Amino acid sequence: MKTQTIHSPSYDSGLMERLLFRVAKKWVAGYSANDAISAAAESNAKGMSAIINFLGEDTTNAEQVSLAVSEYARLMGLMQEKGVRGCVSVKPTQLGLVLGYDFCLQNFRKLADKAKSLGQFLWIDMESVKFTEDTITIYLELLKQYRVGIAVQAYLKRSGGDILHILEYGGAIRLVKGAYHELAEHAFASREEVDQSYLHLMDMLFEAGNFFAVATHDSKLINAAVARYNGKVEFQMLKGIRDDLKADLVSKFPVAEYIPYGNQWLPYSVRRIRERKRNLILLARSLVG
Repeated sequence: MKTQTIHSPSYDSGLMERLLFRVAKKWVAGYSANDAISAAAESNAKGMSAIINFLGEDTTNAEQVSLAVSEYARLMGLMQEKGVRGCVSVKPTQLGLVLGYDFCLQNFRKLADKAKSLGQFLWIDMESVKFTEDTITIYLELLKQYRVGIAVQAYLKRSGGDILHILEYGGAIRLVKGAYHELAEHAFASREEVDQSYLHLMDMLFEAGNFFAVATHDSKLINAAVARYNGKVEFQMLKGIRDDLKADLVSKFPVAEYIPYGNQWLPYSVRRIRERKRNLILLARSLVG
């Protein structure tokens, strides 16, 4: 009796990566700093400033942290050289926060010095709630000498207190909804609760009168901000999302496009694909097209 051999289907990982990257190109500029600069120039041509992010987080290798610092410094130089209007935005864990507070602060100082020498602003991204306290402390330390801003996540229950604390020092805030999975003790769970929190925090920021950024694609929240617009608000949205809304806003208000790039595009793209059914359809069409 012959033994039947069962062959598993062949799998071309290179082909799969190329197909996935075809979808990711909707949200990610590409692999290199030059790709990001090109995308930023396109944003500028459409009347938007650019906020560029070199993808990466939770770095536990000091050498990789050093490479990230060098990449951001080179990126800032390229923006200056190419006349790109905008700045960079950096995640603390990419600069070594997992390895230690002082190490991370030292690396942020290097980038803040570079940004200051070029006359550029510097944004600090916010990550999981376990890093929130250290991130705000690093930000307030940098704020003493540099033009820096920080993201605050509306879905965290602590954010009202954080905003008051940051505003005491005249800080610039980018208000986002939040994208990390957190326990119920730390974060609001339902969309309605998050939206209510966002509106409440936005009211606080308008009352304070400082510059801040409304970073959302939610039309209801954007309309609320438009109704209270005071000349000190910038609308910020991700590359490849709500381009129609960006085009409408940019004719009346300051708009910035957040542009990520780099080898770590896959986890970022997975978050984007999960956000909307339309993105899942885009993925499916790419895989069968």
